[in-house]
Amino acid sequence: MEAPMRPMLDILKKIFPKKTYLGVDIGTTSIKVAELRRENAILELINYGFLESYGHLERLNNALQTSTLKMLDQDIIELLKILVKDSGLKSTDAVASIPAFSAFTTLLEIPIMSQADTARAMQFQAKQYIPLPIAAVTIDWLKVGERTDPQGNKIQQVLLVSVPNEQIQKYKTIFKAAGLNLMSLEIEGLSSARILTDGNKETTLILDIGSRSTSISIAKDGYLKFVGQTDFAGGSLTQTIASGLNIRVRRAEDLKKLRGLQGTGGEYELSTLMLPIMDVIINEAQRVRNNYEKGYTDKVGRVVVSGGGANLIGVIPYIQDQMGLPTTKADPFSRIRYPSTMQPLVSELGPEFTVAIGLGVKLLS
Repeated sequence: MEAPMRPMLDILKKIFPKKTYLGVDIGTTSIKVAELRRENAILELINYGFLESYGHLERLNNALQTSTLKMLDQDIIELLKILVKDSGLKSTDAVASIPAFSAFTTLLEIPIMSQADTARAMQFQAKQYIPLPIAAVTIDWLKVGERTDPQGNKIQQVLLVSVPNEQIQKYKTIFKAAGLNLMSLEIEGLSSARILTDGNKETTLILDIGSRSTSISIAKDGYLKFVGQTDFAGGSLTQTIASGLNIRVRRAEDLKKLRGLQGTGGEYELSTLMLPIMDVIINEAQRVRNNYEKGYTDKVGRVVVSGGGANLIGVIPYIQDQMGLPTTKADPFSRIRYPSTMQPLVSELGPEFTVAIGLGVKLLS
């Protein structure tokens, strides 16, 4: 018997009339929480929390989760409990992110049809594209655009997403143990697209450079269109410095943050060690861009860099030079109101909290 198509975590999508919601971004080495509310038409950040594990710097396998779908459940539970307690969060209702490597995502183009007919078409398409048995995954789909083909036919673009049921159950177990009410799950690219491109008609490549992986998303007008991923990321830069200079990785991490890519004189060696790794990340972003542009007759117009890697000194101009596109650092705070006391921190926190804020906005839209 075929498993029925169903929206992702449909049983958790019912939104209760509470004032604030949590966006919880569980990354490979850190957890970010943003608590948001809506005051009339204004979205407002009222609280946030950020905890990071540094064990991965000494031991490559010590990450909260990895692209092998491994999650350190108990570690995440304890970190969430600490965040809830120490940050003074008022709400327990949360929406959480799923990393790109935990989901299968593909953009399909099919003739424009009714929603019911589209749902039936997605049932068929899922069997063709998803590399796991349908019964083993939860499937969702979202219409993200329309275009006219060279023959003049109207075509709709539909994003098909599947997540292993085992992974979803892990999140439900973790959040329950941490005392939080998990209302929905969302792949991180959807959250970033929502907060960074909503209302912007220019096709955007979002380069999310984390500690253990880099997510690459193509988005437009708030919708995710295309995704890619590489395991080269901020941790790769740190390990390269440590090996090249024969120093401990914690010292390498400090040097990376202090000097960045713009080393001169005695610091020149530091930047030359990192640039080959950055080039690998950029080359993967170029590959994703080229595949999207060739496949969907659309042009990427700009790059937005998010994640902790966006704060690396010199990284924005370097990416702009290599990709030949206007490049900026992610600024999700430009879309919401926040306490004035946060102003000195916004530039640095913005890239790190892109996903968490995008998640919180989901429940308030």
